[in-house]
Amino acid sequence: MHKYLSVSGGCVTQKIIEKSRFITTSKHVESEEEAKEFIAGVSAKYSDATHNCYAYICDSFGNFLRFSDDGEPQGTAGMPMLEVLKSKKLMQAAVVVTRYFGGIKLGAGGLLRAYSGCVAENLDAANKVMYEECAESRYTVDYSGVDTALRYFAECGADVINTEYLNEVIFTVAVKKCEVQSFDSELINRLNGRVKIKKEKEYFFPFKI
Repeated sequence: MHKYLSVSGGCVTQKIIEKSRFITTSKHVESEEEAKEFIAGVSAKYSDATHNCYAYICDSFGNFLRFSDDGEPQGTAGMPMLEVLKSKKLMQAAVVVTRYFGGIKLGAGGLLRAYSGCVAENLDAANKVMYEECAESRYTVDYSGVDTALRYFAECGADVINTEYLNEVIFTVAVKKCEVQSFDSELINRLNGRVKIKKEKEYFFPFKI
């Protein structure tokens, strides 16, 4: 079963290296269009910077990737940044390293270490999620079973997407597809059968890790 690791949301980190300021911004992207929009947005925000170098992997198999040195010596920025993404096995992720030159040249080796190091630190700080195939279902319970259901959802790490408080309470919940049968069976057991389950749809969902 295909699953893949990615970042969740965005993350910004900063570091000073030999008087140059490096600002690293990472974000989850699901297409090349999203990646390009993200890079354009960061470049516009830091339009006065010396360089806005980037790298991204925008598919879930690690096949669609791009990078740019944005004026730094060839091979010292974009490719090292991409290699960090690959080494951390992150898919559908884009990263931009913005550099404000501080007057001290770092040399090819220094630049490579600076760009790769900034990306590694940023991605370590970023929130990660595992995209896995999920089964989304609607679980209808009476009010006496709400606390039991909520405790069970929390215990299992299930994601409650929506809650409707009507004559009964309807929870829309995403569960890993490979676990949904045992999940449903245990919930039925805990609620003594007082639960109605309606399967909705299946798709890839970012489960917290």
